[in-house]
Amino acid sequence: MPSRPNSGILPPAIVVGVDTPIGLTVIRELGERGVPVIGVGSSDHSIGAASRYTAVFFKRPKDAPISHWLAGLIAQHNAKAVLAVSENDLLELAQLPEVIAGCRIVTPRQPLLDLVLDKSRTSAAARAIGIDVPESWQPVSGEDFDAIAGRLCYPLAIKWNDPMAMMPALHKHSIAFEKIEYAHDAAELLAILSKYQALQSWPLVQSYCPGVGLGQMLFLKGGDIMLRFQHRRLHEWPVSGGVSTLCQNEPPHLHQAQMEKSAALLRHIGWQGAAMVEYRFDAATGRYWLMEINGRFWGSLPLAYYCGAYFAWESYARAILGAEHRAASPHFRPVKTCYLIPETRRLAAILIGRAPQYGWGGRIKALAGFLRDRLNPRMRYYVFSWRDPKPFFADMIGIIARLMRRGS
Repeated sequence: MPSRPNSGILPPAIVVGVDTPIGLTVIRELGERGVPVIGVGSSDHSIGAASRYTAVFFKRPKDAPISHWLAGLIAQHNAKAVLAVSENDLLELAQLPEVIAGCRIVTPRQPLLDLVLDKSRTSAAARAIGIDVPESWQPVSGEDFDAIAGRLCYPLAIKWNDPMAMMPALHKHSIAFEKIEYAHDAAELLAILSKYQALQSWPLVQSYCPGVGLGQMLFLKGGDIMLRFQHRRLHEWPVSGGVSTLCQNEPPHLHQAQMEKSAALLRHIGWQGAAMVEYRFDAATGRYWLMEINGRFWGSLPLAYYCGAYFAWESYARAILGAEHRAASPHFRPVKTCYLIPETRRLAAILIGRAPQYGWGGRIKALAGFLRDRLNPRMRYYVFSWRDPKPFFADMIGIIARLMRRGS
């Protein structure tokens, strides 16, 4: 159990978005250090509501903007800090004052948030300091898509330049949001682009970058690095690329030059607070390609937490304790952390043949690895914790409830 500060009773914090493992980790980081946490979630089965470290749970009013209820919640609990998880919530909070009734909104401000959510602007900033970025084409109306598709090198990755900005238009046209799609030839690319003809807006087309996902996390204050951590993605769901379902910390002596470039990039854009700079790293060539900057708490935050890299606590402490706070150095020993439900879905997809890159040998290896990891007493999990087990059971109840609603 981490030691609590000796500065007396700490003021309450509101954590918006405690329905996910990310929000749950923020609660655990703060609650373990004596911060009374008011968790804000959207469901009665919110995993954050079940945490022993949640002092009060507030179910947010459906479809009501944060501005309609936040000030009242601050006043009711005399909260002094607000943290949030999702990009939607960050965008809403960025439009509010930085301080409300003496409570600090500890989230990125609008100009920086807009920059990191725009992949084109992020790529331009990275190129300016010598970081490699994928070759990109942004389709626009009036271009000869057939001719351009015929000149490109495949495979290609297709993703929205600013996903949050596109959500309303996709919803209006009943088009499913795809975090990333892949095209292996011109025909596949044109088929993907044709889905968005009605929008007259198309996703960004980028060259495929081989290798593994590498995330470098930093906390900056005034250009100084207060905290750093890095991890490698081992598995993702969907198998073709998505959220990290199994990840492992990387030793601090690896990727040192790239870590300095990550710090330089964040300084270049004037970033303050926590961020993750995400790359594809090809060990065969030693090259790193920037994928994005996550200007929010990221999916693998539980791994950082288990390794003593407390980014949520750092955010709170810098805002509330100021000069009194001294950051702790993360320990290093190899730690793997698993997001169990998506990891199980990943295995199922492999075993039933929905991941054609896995032959029979690959399927057997995947099953053996899954069973080995479950028997490993040192494996850590995004949701389950022996110190705080109730969120796991709340998660299971929530999954069962959703399945029953679908079946009714």
